[in-house]
Amino acid sequence: SLLLVPGGPPAAAALRSFVAALGLYDALVAATGRPDRFALKWPNDVLLSGRKLAGILLETGGAPGRPLALAIGFGVNLAATPDQGSLEPGALAPVCLAEATGFALRPPEFLDLLAPAVARWEARLRDDGFAAVRQAWLARAARLGAPLVARTPGRVVEGRFETIDATGALVLATASGRVVLPAAEVHFPASSEAEPADAARD
Repeated sequence: SLLLVPGGPPAAAALRSFVAALGLYDALVAATGRPDRFALKWPNDVLLSGRKLAGILLETGGAPGRPLALAIGFGVNLAATPDQGSLEPGALAPVCLAEATGFALRPPEFLDLLAPAVARWEARLRDDGFAAVRQAWLARAARLGAPLVARTPGRVVEGRFETIDATGALVLATASGRVVLPAAEVHFPASSEAEPADAARD
């Protein structure tokens, strides 16, 4: 886990999930030299060859009158994968970095790559705003331009992954129009295939 005191309102703190994802992506590329193998799945996962390698969890806290503190938890399958029986229906199959790439890293070694990578993207957010982070995240996004299924409590939305908006919300193009989802559980239809990496982006 990494601890930040980002300042600003809670909504701004939520944008750190994209900062964390980009930092994690860069750390994995630094470790393996294989940017073609990794992709970012909205809202907070990293994929390796289409399977789930890592997830990110944000938790906020702080005392009244004091700056908001943000804990960013990273769960990365460096040497093993979770039990397949513990997966939810429709979840992506997990993958292990060591088994899939041949690169074996201990957690302290990986943290030495991860912490400065996240710090660089945090500085980018602070200096250039979320637009720059958003553009970089979209350039690494999994299934951009391809069909997705997004589930929220009491609702299932099927559509084409169009973009993420200026708040980080998922934007789907559906048969009934554009749908913006601030939060959802995203699944990839089994029959869908990702479109080329240069699919249209906003």
